Amino acid sequence: MNVYHYKTTGGKDLILDYIMSLSKPEIVDGLSVLENFEKNELEKLIIKPWQGRVWEVYFFKHNRIFYVVIEDSDVYLLHACRKQKNKTEQKDSEIIIKRAKELGNKLSKKII
Repeated sequence: MNVYHYKTTGGKDLILDYIMSLSKPEIVDGLSVLENFEKNELEKLIIKPWQGRVWEVYFFKHNRIFYVVIEDSDVYLLHACRKQKNKTEQKDSEIIIKRAKELGNKLSKKII
């Protein structure tokens, strides 16, 4: 499976930066999530649908990564954040929607 991380126009990998800012146990769990994506071992992950074609994967208690699967082989990681409540924070929702629409325009696909 091809895994694409969301990067800024300057090339900064925001997903990996988020994971690496966490505690050591959280980093290990976050990196294992990325490895499971790359190996196409999604059955090992805690996943649930979020909105439209966007899904979320949970790792180490309160962290999650939002992503989109395109054509069964390409995974686009859109955003990573710490879960604060049962509902996604408004600012995080806005970031995810913006990035999903940006990706949809780039790939000519409707994601959200």
